[in-house]
Order: sequence, then C-alpha cells, then structure tokens
Amino acid sequence: MKNILLLVHDDAGQEARFQAALDIVRALDGHLACIDVTPYPVIAGETAMGYAETVVVFDERDSEAKNKSALTDRLSREDVSWSWADTIGEMAASVLDAADLADLIILNRALDGYPLPDMRDITSRIVARTSAAVLAVPETLERFAIDRALVAWDGGRSAAAALRAAVPLLALANEVEIFTAREDELRNGPDQAATYLSRHGIHARVKIVDKDGRADKLIAAEAQAGRADYIVMGAYGRGRVMETFGGVTKRMLQDSKLPLLLGH
Repeated sequence: MKNILLLVHDDAGQEARFQAALDIVRALDGHLACIDVTPYPVIAGETAMGYAETVVVFDERDSEAKNKSALTDRLSREDVSWSWADTIGEMAASVLDAADLADLIILNRALDGYPLPDMRDITSRIVARTSAAVLAVPETLERFAIDRALVAWDGGRSAAAALRAAVPLLALANEVEIFTAREDELRNGPDQAATYLSRHGIHARVKIVDKDGRADKLIAAEAQAGRADYIVMGAYGRGRVMETFGGVTKRMLQDSKLPLLLGH
C-alpha cells in the first residue's frame, strides 16, 4: 500500500481527507497522488421571444485554483512524497480514471448536510467500480489513528479483498479484531481470516455473535465497544440489487462515525 490517491476538491470533507492521507502516507512511507477535480460548470439556458440566454450558474474554477495554491503550499512543507494532477469532469469518473495504479483511494463516507457534492453517492460508485481499496472518512476526522482495527467479516470475496488490502495498515495496529455475525454458512470462516493474517505476522482475535438485528448496527456497536479506530469491511458483498435498496455498505457510508476501509 504505497500509492495513495487523494481526491482534492474544496468541500466540507477535504480537510479530513487531507489529514487522513498525510497520516497514512507517513505511516507506510508511501506516495501521495493528489487528483484535483473541478466539476464541469453547470449551465442553465432560457429562451424568451426567440432569443436564448445562457447563464453559468455554478463555476468552481476560481475557487479550485485558490484551493490548489493553498494545498500545494502546505504540501511543500510536509515530509511526504507527493504529486499533483488537475482535471475537469464528473467527480467519480475523474477519480476512477486516475485510479489504475492506486493502492488506496481516500474519499469521504458522506458530507452531512451538504447537498453538493453527494459524497456518499460518489464514494459508492467508486467503490463498486474500482479494484483499489477505498478509505472513506467522516468529515469530522482530525487524524487517522492506527492502533485498533475492527475487521467486519462475512466470509465473502469482498471481505477477503478488503482484508488483503488492509494488511499493511493492520500490521501497524496494536489490536485487531475479526468480528462476524453468526450465519448458517460462510464461504470462509473468521478463523480462516485470522490464520491468513497470522501468516503476515498479525495476530487477531475472533469474535462471533448471533445475528440479532441489522449488520451495520452490530458492527457499529462492536466498534464502539472495542474503541476501534477504523473498520475494514467488504463492500457490496451480497449483490448489487440488495445493496441498491439500502444495504449494509450504503448505511455504513451514511452513518459510520469511524473511517471505513472498503474492498470490492
């Protein structure tokens, strides 16, 4: 996990993304690749008495230029390797275009109370279409702590992808818990996940509970009880149709108080 891709955009979640990116790049001695996305201007047109009047309603180019100046100045004074790319386009598509060689993409889980950008939707679409891991952080995050990790395990391929991607970070943790809600049959059990981690020198404890209630509620409660710093979980592991109608991934993106490291 050396190539860290950071979405740069002057919104309410940018500072949280930026701080998480710096913490992770330093911890892993990686490289921070910043992709500064300026959305296309929103244009409205009206026709009156045969004449068309076109008005630029929303153009962020000036504000993003100022944002770039401020952040590159800050980065020049940080002890990290970094690079910068500018693009104009739709946010999710722009990040995906830049993500081919990314190990980790840093986004927000959602931006509470801010209708633009709709970060939960953007992050959902990126997670569903990239092979890179995604770290979705709350907009209130001040630093990314690595001491305690909770792995939410359902035995599926997405959970396995998230676990494999998270190994470099999990190796730095002091405590790792693999948490699963008991089901009739799992593709891979939590003990198998623990064995996999042990071969990377990571000694995780396993906790299994009865599935009594929604999975996202159980995960959040366990994370709080264990004072977890972040959650590792698979995204869209049960199929897109189920997720579309309010699945675990989207509820966690909407409500989680902790960073989510997502694999798909």
